[in-house]
Amino acid sequence: MSARFPRSATPLGPRARIAVVVAAVLLLAGGSVGYVMHAEQRTKGERAEADASFTLGGPALYFRDTAGGRVAHQPLAGAGTSGARTTGGPVCDRFYASDDGALCLRAEPGVLPKTYAIVLDRRLREKRRITVPGVPTRARVSASGRMLSWTVFATGDSYATTSFSTRTAILDLRTGYLIKSMENIQLTIDGARYHAPDVNYWGVTFARDDNRFYATVSTKGRTYLVEGNMRDWTAKALRQNVECPSLSPDNARIAFKKKVSDDAAAPWRLYVLDLRTMRETPLAEEHSVDDQAAWLDDGTLAYALPGKDGRGSDIWTVPADGTGAPRMAVKGGSSPVAVASAG
Repeated sequence: MSARFPRSATPLGPRARIAVVVAAVLLLAGGSVGYVMHAEQRTKGERAEADASFTLGGPALYFRDTAGGRVAHQPLAGAGTSGARTTGGPVCDRFYASDDGALCLRAEPGVLPKTYAIVLDRRLREKRRITVPGVPTRARVSASGRMLSWTVFATGDSYATTSFSTRTAILDLRTGYLIKSMENIQLTIDGARYHAPDVNYWGVTFARDDNRFYATVSTKGRTYLVEGNMRDWTAKALRQNVECPSLSPDNARIAFKKKVSDDAAAPWRLYVLDLRTMRETPLAEEHSVDDQAAWLDDGTLAYALPGKDGRGSDIWTVPADGTGAPRMAVKGGSSPVAVASAG
């Protein structure tokens, strides 16, 4: 249906129509510039760096405080909601650390979202910054602090759907070599070399030797646990239905989330896999955990669950052998990691 002017209205002439179009373009451009300036001012207004007195040192549980996005820590022994919380760390959307350094993923708003992968020393001072397109979702640092990995969502915003696309990078701090995307790794599934355009990797976790690693690969609607080799740049699938693996400090077990339901609101259950026997053990946490769990020690896992009373998320712990019961460790926290060294 064509638009009509009211009888009392006079149709615009050519010059008037051009003036209206120009005004509209300027208005939209002004709005865009205003948004960019607002985002820039907001970023500058936040103190994104760590306070001088806030460093890595343990034993302590480090985590992202969801109230302001800054990294905080509290005593590791008997971690609980009554523990004294120390704030003052950098602003991060995802955080992970070893005793000697850390990785901070910081989202940058915009029409095309991007992520800053910020490498930090043990005083949480910036050493290197890498800009990648996408939304931050996973971060890991090897026990030695040498190997770092991060995953961003390129499209979509949930592992519970099939429409997402991820990009996972690995950085070797000793050599400075950056693998921008794992998708070119030589992958073997069921004993045969595998190629497919829909391959996605996420959730890297490193072994003590800084060469072996584990990750999730997704293809054709299935997920696999893969074991990778940095020197050979190869990966082989070990098992189906394994997501977000996390290798135990003794390098003998993998904590992971397993899809147990088609309910998009609660699809996963937290499990532990014995790498020698390939025996799976469901853990006492019965809620759906959409996180890459962190080992606080060889017997305890920490992970984030949606929070209550307006909190974005809370951190819980559970025994890694399937016994016991979940216990809240931090109200209003995410990205838990144990730092053992006293510095």
